[in-house]
Amino acid sequence: MTEKELKRSKDFIREIIDADLNSKKNDARVHTRFPPEPNGYLHIGHAKSICLNFGIAKEYNGFCNLRFDDTNPCKEETEYVESIKEDVRWLGFDWQQREFYASDYFEKLYEYALELINKGKAYVCGLNAQQIREFRGTLTEPGKNSPFRERSVKENLDLFKRMRKGEFEDGACVLRAKIDMNSPNLNMRDPVLYRIMRANHHRTQNKWCIYPMYDFAHGFCDSIERITHSICTLEFENHRPLYDWFLNEAAIFHPQQIEFARLNLTYTVLSKRKLLALVEKKHVSGWDDPRMPTLSGLRRRGYTPQAIRKFCEHIGVAKFNSIIDIAVLENSLREELNKKALRAMAVLKPLKVVIDNYPQDKFEELDAVNNPEDPSMGVHKVPFSGIIYIEKDDFREDPPKKFYRLSPGMEVRLRYAYFITCTHAVKDDNGEVIEVHCRYDPATRGGDAPDGRKVKATIHWVSAQHAFDSQVRLYEYLFIKENPDEVEKEGDDFTVNLNPDSLQILNSCKLEPGLKLAKSGDIFQFERLGYFCVDSKDSSAGRPVFNRTVSLRDSWAKIEKKEKSEKQ
Repeated sequence: MTEKELKRSKDFIREIIDADLNSKKNDARVHTRFPPEPNGYLHIGHAKSICLNFGIAKEYNGFCNLRFDDTNPCKEETEYVESIKEDVRWLGFDWQQREFYASDYFEKLYEYALELINKGKAYVCGLNAQQIREFRGTLTEPGKNSPFRERSVKENLDLFKRMRKGEFEDGACVLRAKIDMNSPNLNMRDPVLYRIMRANHHRTQNKWCIYPMYDFAHGFCDSIERITHSICTLEFENHRPLYDWFLNEAAIFHPQQIEFARLNLTYTVLSKRKLLALVEKKHVSGWDDPRMPTLSGLRRRGYTPQAIRKFCEHIGVAKFNSIIDIAVLENSLREELNKKALRAMAVLKPLKVVIDNYPQDKFEELDAVNNPEDPSMGVHKVPFSGIIYIEKDDFREDPPKKFYRLSPGMEVRLRYAYFITCTHAVKDDNGEVIEVHCRYDPATRGGDAPDGRKVKATIHWVSAQHAFDSQVRLYEYLFIKENPDEVEKEGDDFTVNLNPDSLQILNSCKLEPGLKLAKSGDIFQFERLGYFCVDSKDSSAGRPVFNRTVSLRDSWAKIEKKEKSEKQ
């Protein structure tokens, strides 16, 4: 298949939509929706659904609603509503005036429930939750009819209206659909439609004490909003017959439900229940902790909406579940940042270097490239002096084989500056190197030797006189296993696989002076170290805190990883 053909190829969802448009189905309309439950923060998995639903609406000159399925007031908060809206906007999508809530339709949903009762298709059941589960049966055994299943229409109407008036305690009874307790699909075995729940709703406050179940509200809300293509993840495939049953019984507009595979990432959990547990048990600092896969966490870490949209486009949509390597997400980010991030120099684990033959009272300004991928971005000035800092790992007194960085007698290039050669090192009482002495070649200003001699390593540095101290946070994967749910001992849960080294805080990093003016959200490539973002929470004017967004894929990083493993 040619590149042009690949660009023209479409996923199975768009093929369905194309066929619907060609047949003039739904008057050739395309109307989608993104329907989050406001019971947590959105994560990277939701980004896939957002990009799909809003993206399809834009491609086909249609509309996409933002609808909150707020049917469980015990778990929902206005904080979640606002965070969801912020995340959708940040990704670059606009629902315009089409912001809706399931609670907008509570009265209409109640009427649909009354209609089902009147048709003999719903009844009030007095079994408790445990008994309902027991009566439901299993995948291999049929269910049993509730002893309340044959109540009269009149009795069911009376009881349901009294449920609404608040005459019964929470859990005293529920409204169930009367379908088929022998159905091979467990969702069709007289599912619960309404339960009694005295809880303050974030929008309707205490107006209601009965609330529709998600499965009951979802399809009806799609129908009310005249959604043409109800795009859901695969776990809702077995719920589709139930949604069809509701809409058929009500004889109302019937959206087409299409299921696709949800996103699964290595070293990541995307269950809102588990993410909430991480927050509540303080394994992370909050929903926006940069180690979290939430969009607010990714944003704080330095991920861009462009990179996330590109990632979602790259992985596409499929009909079968699979696990995507998190490296694919990271690569999308690197490709994006490589083109736009300014380069700068920072030393995270500083080692003092004294250049003995450099004039003590001299300093000079050297040109440093802002971005080699885009010459139009120009250069900036970096100060150089006779005392600089380099990374501790860039010096070895007794270097291993193929170590080409600084060591006694070894000549290296200082990025944008000079060739230097190590003469000796100074140690403290414990034998640890605390200072390195070198000589420089004035003829190599700019990083090249006029006699054509070559060096095998170029290292970064900052001028000790001009550097400023900053905190830098190094993030690794939150979990040590590709599949965090994989546990060895019975009774353990996914938290046993938390990575104890997922966060390393460095408090005395030395940064080039221009970085002191960096603002919240600014992203830089620290040369040879990776991409770093100014933290949006803990930074202040003139005192930026940097989060490592993603590392570089270079030989220096591989050597560092190898040396770390050898030490262990």
